[in-house]
Amino acid sequence: MKNHKLKRLRQARGYTQAKLGSELGVARDYINMIENGRRTPGLALAKRTADFFGVTIDELFFSPDRE
Repeated sequence: MKNHKLKRLRQARGYTQAKLGSELGVARDYINMIENGRRTPGLALAKRTADFFGVTIDELFFSPDRE
């Protein structure tokens, strides 16, 4: 399942996938795979990502997507 929330948050902050990947310590391709539903981040990366955007892991990865 695609992660539209992650993509919207990333774009709202003006981050490219490469820039977000750099901030989180992962490759741009991995951010792309998460956004397109081809990968699910591990707990540590999910936590770093949620903290980066000021949301909970549940809000970012598990709550229903409104798109």
